Amino acid sequence: MSWGVGVIGAGPGVSALHLPTLDRLSDRFRVVHVADAGSGRAAALAARSGAAASSGTADLLADPAVEVVAICSPPAEHARHALDAIAAGARGILCEKPLATTVDDARAIVDACQDAGIPLVVATNHLYDPAWSRAKHHLVSLRAEIRAISATVALPPNSRFHRAVTEVEPGVAPARGVPDLTVPEVAAGVVRQLVLGLAVHDLPAVRDLAPVFEGVDFAVPVTPLGYAIGFRASGIPVLLTAIMLPDGPDPAWRITVDAAIDRVDVEFPPAFVHTGSAEVRVRGGDLRTTAYPRDPEDGYVREWRALAELLDGSAVMEYHEILDDARFAIDLAEAASAAVHAGAAA
Repeated sequence: MSWGVGVIGAGPGVSALHLPTLDRLSDRFRVVHVADAGSGRAAALAARSGAAASSGTADLLADPAVEVVAICSPPAEHARHALDAIAAGARGILCEKPLATTVDDARAIVDACQDAGIPLVVATNHLYDPAWSRAKHHLVSLRAEIRAISATVALPPNSRFHRAVTEVEPGVAPARGVPDLTVPEVAAGVVRQLVLGLAVHDLPAVRDLAPVFEGVDFAVPVTPLGYAIGFRASGIPVLLTAIMLPDGPDPAWRITVDAAIDRVDVEFPPAFVHTGSAEVRVRGGDLRTTAYPRDPEDGYVREWRALAELLDGSAVMEYHEILDDARFAIDLAEAASAAVHAGAAA
């Protein structure tokens, strides 16, 4: 069965990620409607698939051809758009990360989906990447004692991530250009939004191995735009670092898991690039390195396949996992923001 997809949002993530991915899965999904927030970009994107286009969400949610809703709007709009889609009778939802920016909103979405029996997938593509499944299987099969986890990100400037830091604490004017990280409220707001807009790519994978968030040990903003955050989960120290440099380094995105015997590195391809899965390398205690073969499918394809399996009943929907992932990320964002604010103020 091919499901009709309505896409809320017309930004670069839709153009470069979701539409090409859905083209590759034309036997399971077809784009039937694209809606923007008034930018006018929806028409050009919809034309690629022969779909309808509109401004706002009312026409899309009223379109009988729309069975599945992809929520690719700014994070602050996710909760409203998800609840509207549920109320409109959507058969399934794929929501870009984060699911919501507060725990209450995340719980409202999950509860509403569960009550209506609507499958929900959050587009945490690193979690769905076949390479992460391979890395986790390696660690679990060996019953590896995990001693530390790190996620390292280096990116050139990208408008998608610039937009992620425009929401700061209430009463503070949004930053323009490079934010002034010497202002405690701005620095705290930037780190909170970077956790929910950038670190959130990796946090569900971290929670796979260290499910219980225990607290932040330190959190600092990194100029011109980035963070260094150390926290503990299930007794395991976790280090998150990210930096965006004006001249733009070659993108690097890596999760490293240090176990008692092995070190596992998962190198993800740059965002917006469809080159297959991440690469997994295991360095053993004998200093030998094993590189696993890459899968031709990436996490973007697999997250949509996961939704297809939920829609046709061949997979079981685990609503509690969705909510726990959201809570883990939001709790970390709040704690890191508080630590930055306290440190900057001091």
